[in-house]
Amino acid sequence: MTERKVQIVNTLGIHARPATLIAQTAQQFQSDVEIEKDGLVVNAKSVMGVMMLVAGKGSWITIRAEGPDEAEAVEALVRLVEDGFGEE
Repeated sequence: MTERKVQIVNTLGIHARPATLIAQTAQQFQSDVEIEKDGLVVNAKSVMGVMMLVAGKGSWITIRAEGPDEAEAVEALVRLVEDGFGEE
Protein backbone atom coordinates (compact mmCIF):
# COMPACT_ATOMS: atom_id res chain seq x y z
CA MET A 1 0.00 0.00 0.00
CA THR A 2 1.19 3.48 -0.90
CA GLU A 3 -0.17 6.62 0.73
CA ARG A 4 0.58 10.34 0.89
CA LYS A 5 -0.92 13.21 2.80
CA VAL A 6 -1.52 16.39 0.80
CA GLN A 7 -3.10 19.79 1.44
CA ILE A 8 -5.84 21.25 -0.75
CA VAL A 9 -4.42 24.48 -2.20
CA ASN A 10 -7.01 25.75 -4.69
CA THR A 11 -9.35 28.51 -3.50
CA LEU A 12 -12.64 26.62 -3.91
CA GLY A 13 -11.44 23.26 -2.60
CA ILE A 14 -12.83 20.03 -3.99
CA HIS A 15 -16.04 20.99 -5.78
CA ALA A 16 -17.63 19.23 -8.79
CA ARG A 17 -14.87 19.87 -11.35
CA PRO A 18 -11.93 18.79 -9.15
CA ALA A 19 -13.93 15.77 -7.93
CA THR A 20 -14.46 14.75 -11.56
CA LEU A 21 -10.75 15.22 -12.32
CA ILE A 22 -9.82 13.09 -9.30
CA ALA A 23 -12.21 10.30 -10.30
CA GLN A 24 -11.10 10.36 -13.95
CA THR A 25 -7.45 10.23 -12.93
CA ALA A 26 -8.01 7.42 -10.41
CA GLN A 27 -9.94 5.39 -13.01
CA GLN A 28 -6.83 5.26 -15.19
CA PHE A 29 -5.19 2.89 -12.70
CA GLN A 30 -5.88 -0.75 -11.85
CA SER A 31 -5.19 -0.23 -8.16
CA ASP A 32 -7.89 0.40 -5.59
CA VAL A 33 -7.62 4.09 -4.75
CA GLU A 34 -9.20 5.84 -1.78
CA ILE A 35 -9.08 9.24 -0.17
CA GLU A 36 -9.48 9.94 3.53
CA LYS A 37 -10.36 13.19 5.29
CA ASP A 38 -11.17 13.43 8.99
CA GLY A 39 -11.81 9.68 9.26
CA LEU A 40 -14.15 9.52 6.22
CA VAL A 41 -12.77 7.17 3.56
CA VAL A 42 -14.18 7.26 0.02
CA ASN A 43 -13.47 5.54 -3.28
CA ALA A 44 -11.39 8.00 -5.34
CA LYS A 45 -12.94 6.59 -8.54
CA SER A 46 -16.38 7.87 -7.48
CA VAL A 47 -17.18 11.54 -8.17
CA MET A 48 -19.96 11.55 -5.58
CA GLY A 49 -17.72 9.86 -3.03
CA VAL A 50 -14.99 12.44 -3.51
CA MET A 51 -17.50 15.30 -3.20
CA MET A 52 -18.70 13.84 0.12
CA LEU A 53 -15.32 14.74 1.63
CA VAL A 54 -16.25 18.44 1.63
CA ALA A 55 -12.55 19.31 1.43
CA GLY A 56 -12.07 23.08 1.37
CA LYS A 57 -8.88 25.04 0.89
CA GLY A 58 -6.35 24.18 3.57
CA SER A 59 -7.86 20.74 4.26
CA TRP A 60 -5.52 17.78 4.51
CA ILE A 61 -6.43 14.55 2.73
CA THR A 62 -4.69 11.20 2.58
CA ILE A 63 -4.53 9.52 -0.81
CA ARG A 64 -4.05 5.77 -0.55
CA ALA A 65 -3.76 3.06 -3.20
CA GLU A 66 -3.19 -0.68 -3.25
CA GLY A 67 -2.49 -2.70 -6.36
CA PRO A 68 -0.06 -3.17 -9.25
CA ASP A 69 0.28 0.54 -10.05
CA GLU A 70 -0.32 2.01 -6.59
CA ALA A 71 2.71 4.31 -6.51
CA GLU A 72 1.87 5.82 -9.89
CA ALA A 73 -1.78 6.32 -8.90
CA VAL A 74 -0.90 8.13 -5.67
CA GLU A 75 1.71 10.28 -7.40
CA ALA A 76 -0.70 11.31 -10.18
CA LEU A 77 -3.38 12.33 -7.67
CA VAL A 78 -0.95 14.18 -5.41
CA ARG A 79 0.30 16.15 -8.43
CA LEU A 80 -3.28 16.99 -9.39
CA VAL A 81 -4.01 18.35 -5.89
CA GLU A 82 -0.70 20.22 -5.58
CA ASP A 83 -1.34 21.87 -8.97
CA GLY A 84 -4.64 23.21 -7.65
CA PHE A 85 -6.60 21.17 -10.23
CA GLY A 86 -5.43 23.66 -12.85
CA GLU A 87 -7.56 26.40 -11.30
CA GLU A 88 -4.86 28.77 -10.10
